[in-house]
Amino acid sequence: MNTKSHNQKTSTLNHQPSTRSKGLLIRPVIEQHSAAPASSTSTTAAVAPQAPTPAAEQSKPAHVRPYVNFQERDKNRALSTERVLEILRRWMPKQFAQAEVVGQWVWITFDEQPVEQVRAELSQLGFHWNNNRKCWQHPCGQFRTEPSPDDPRQRYGSVMASVAHATA
Repeated sequence: MNTKSHNQKTSTLNHQPSTRSKGLLIRPVIEQHSAAPASSTSTTAAVAPQAPTPAAEQSKPAHVRPYVNFQERDKNRALSTERVLEILRRWMPKQFAQAEVVGQWVWITFDEQPVEQVRAELSQLGFHWNNNRKCWQHPCGQFRTEPSPDDPRQRYGSVMASVAHATA
């Protein structure tokens, strides 16, 4: 009797290895596959056959979520405003074009929800989502424990990142 038959489930990794993209690790999704059923001459109890998977479902690629290293993210939250703007300008130019400097913080506002990869990259850089102000914010080492009741744009002023980066 062959012990590797009889629908023995084996875990295999998706054919994509872990990769590193702009400081982000991408974790492959683990899929469950079953081995081919045993021959009909086996002396052990019969196992009910499983229904075949539709062809469309088999060809669909597995969803891969970006990995955020939270220890590195916490360190990145202490970066200076100039350093955050330099990283955005170099690695995320579309987000740099949308960024504004409010006081010493960097804010990025999107017209619609950005794709998951962009959200993960912003998070890895040290940004967090502010649900009240509907924007991604980076504290640039200036942490506050209580939220400001006033609009920080009114209190500290606001300038687009491209202008702030050019004058720095």
